[in-house]
Amino acid sequence: MNRTGSTVGHATRRRAELFDQLVALFLAEGFAELTIDAVAARLHCSKTTLYALADGNRDDLVRAVVVHFFRGATERVEAGLAAAIAPHERIEAYLQAVAVQLSAASPAFFDDVAAAPAAREVYERNTRLAARRVEQLMTEGVASGVFRPLHVGFVADVLASTMVRIQQREVAAATGLSDAEAYTELAALVLHALSP
Repeated sequence: MNRTGSTVGHATRRRAELFDQLVALFLAEGFAELTIDAVAARLHCSKTTLYALADGNRDDLVRAVVVHFFRGATERVEAGLAAAIAPHERIEAYLQAVAVQLSAASPAFFDDVAAAPAAREVYERNTRLAARRVEQLMTEGVASGVFRPLHVGFVADVLASTMVRIQQREVAAATGLSDAEAYTELAALVLHALSP
């Protein structure tokens, strides 16, 4: 490989490492109280390097880090789903994998996401996509005869509403459950509803 290719490869790896470090930091502590100066010092990089990860401002950096977290989480959830074969196993695997991915995040992270419009929009979009994915899995199970006949659209709507309430921190406020715990309970509820 030539020197230019090596430099580009190193820059790409460094960028990925910084995103991973930022995700770990945000998940552990949230981000509302973190200044760019403090983050740069903790990650041993310059503010310019951090700003270069996004479009040059803090809000864009926060959004980029939250996107990075959810992109990686989605890939891991789908990878976990690939091993499940039976329809009920697929729904359980999907919702449990979502719970596992969210369990890495602190309440501070979710509170900060809820309070930051750009980050909240990323979580909302991922919640809508997850609800559609579960609806697809339910439809497959009903069509195969494994799940009892039911109005999948209605169940999916209830599911999506609950997922939005989880995302908006309403379930945490009402029940004390973390987002991950709420997804575990939601998996149990959905599977019970679908059982013949």
